[in-house]
Amino acid sequence: MIKPTPNPPQRLFTVANGISTEDLLVNLSETLASANALSCDLAFNLESSKREELLGVAQLIELAQLLADRVHTGFGPATTAA
Repeated sequence: MIKPTPNPPQRLFTVANGISTEDLLVNLSETLASANALSCDLAFNLESSKREELLGVAQLIELAQLLADRVHTGFGPATTAA
């Protein structure tokens, strides 16, 4: 039997309340570093366009890592580009 509407998404993971912002950012940073290492390791076992695609994903992960690190270390008041 085919249902007319799909099941709503199920929440598999949650973040516990009471964790400091700094701890959350550290965990985020470590998770991104792990994802980057995994994607790079996998990419180097591929060839051609699939390798390039996965290296592109690794680059996006690295960008997210840089953003998370900037938030974590703080960089003073926001400035606007001239």
